[in-house]
Amino acid sequence: MSSQSLELDPNLRSAEARNFEEGLRRRIIGQDEAVQAVVDLYQVFCAGLNSPGHPVGNLLFLGPTGAGKTRMVEATAEVLFGDPHAVIKVNCAEFQHSHEIAKLIGSPPGYLGHRETRPLINTEALEQHHTDTLKISFLVFDEIEKAADALWQLLLGILDKATLTLGDNQRVDLSKTMIFMTSNLGGGEIMNLMTGRMGFAPTLPESELPRFDEKMGLTATAAAKRNFAPEFMNRIDKVVVFHPLRAEQLNQVLEIELGMVQQRVIETAKERFQFRPTQPAKDFLLLKGTDIKYGARHLKRAIERYLTCPLACLLATGQVRSDDMILIDWDGETDGLQFSKEIACPILAVSSELPEVMTQVAAASSGGLKVPYPATRTIAKDSLPDGTAVHAPNKLTRPRANADEHKPKTHVQRVRAVAHPR
Repeated sequence: MSSQSLELDPNLRSAEARNFEEGLRRRIIGQDEAVQAVVDLYQVFCAGLNSPGHPVGNLLFLGPTGAGKTRMVEATAEVLFGDPHAVIKVNCAEFQHSHEIAKLIGSPPGYLGHRETRPLINTEALEQHHTDTLKISFLVFDEIEKAADALWQLLLGILDKATLTLGDNQRVDLSKTMIFMTSNLGGGEIMNLMTGRMGFAPTLPESELPRFDEKMGLTATAAAKRNFAPEFMNRIDKVVVFHPLRAEQLNQVLEIELGMVQQRVIETAKERFQFRPTQPAKDFLLLKGTDIKYGARHLKRAIERYLTCPLACLLATGQVRSDDMILIDWDGETDGLQFSKEIACPILAVSSELPEVMTQVAAASSGGLKVPYPATRTIAKDSLPDGTAVHAPNKLTRPRANADEHKPKTHVQRVRAVAHPR
């Protein structure tokens, strides 16, 4: 009996990993290496093959400010748990002195405030966002190069054995935790590369971009090896270098940020309205928000200054109402954004019962709730020849000529406002 072999594809992703990757790519622009590294770790975790007694993964994110290192961690939690804050974030700038470690692990017994000090990293915090089907946690050490020596010693044990001993001798298991560390080391050298002989990255020919990215990666990795101890670098599963965003990538980031502002308006604003910026308006925001040194954060500040703040003023002064459509365009004379809206004012408003079929469709789409409609139609007084108001039980009966003569009209009023940020 002859045996047959079936070729397998190790690059094939599971449905969970594919959905996870698609969600990350919708939120993270221009950082394919980082997305791939996180997706690979998630695939191993879903398969149950992550190493026992070891975190799910230890990732070190390097690169200049505004490249999306912290946003990458938040997007990971947002895709899996629906909440970008489902992350334990340790700002290492707050742990530059040894005694501040008590905020992280709690004070030992006998010290003042022992019972009042709640450790930042504990089992309850790690399991806070777990679900029945997904039990994974995310821990990020932001700006790791600013940490004190005492934090470095704790971190070595966490990265190696996935355990942390608190001040009251309780042990915290981090074997189901994905650990991220971010650092701006190498950012200065990368900026020198971009502003030096090679020029700004968006102006490079397409054929030279891979070589330029490789050189930036080597520069950032060399800076990390110079500043971090070998025992720390030896515990890192993968070092990911975040590259500065180019012009076409910032354009995609702009679309994402505008969508987030629209979501904020719908969810939290007093009046729910929509806005639609024209392409010249988007070009203006990109011009004001593009800076080689500050990355995407500078673009977010430009959106807040030139778009969000003026919209807030229009909302606070009552110039914008619910269901309005705000048109945003660039004003070349003032070099700013102008805001306008169209107001539809119907003269004749007629309400009537919906046909039975449409009523059933409306009830189905509303979860079975009945949609009330008045049983009579009220015709405006000015719309009939004799100047009387009529209540019709079902149909509106008028001569055809009169119906055409008194057809309802709509007046459109355009309101224009030019916003100049202070």
